[in-house]
Amino acid sequence: MKPFEVIATFNFSHEIIVIKHRLEQDGIAYFFENEVTLGIAPFYTTALGGIKLKVHPNDFEKVQKILDELRDGHLSIVK
Repeated sequence: MKPFEVIATFNFSHEIIVIKHRLEQDGIAYFFENEVTLGIAPFYTTALGGIKLKVHPNDFEKVQKILDELRDGHLSIVK
């Protein structure tokens, strides 16, 4: 089984809430690295390189389409 890989990085919790909703709607498995750190020490998350969205490589194309749609709607995505 291939490990999950980073597809995008975020700096703010409101951005990941929107992404979570979209990925769950489409039944895509994901996880956010450093998400818990955001709630405990918000500024430390940036020092760790942001909140990293990780998905399975088989879902990269589908997730990239979702991210592109959201980016056109002015969602700030670092990577």
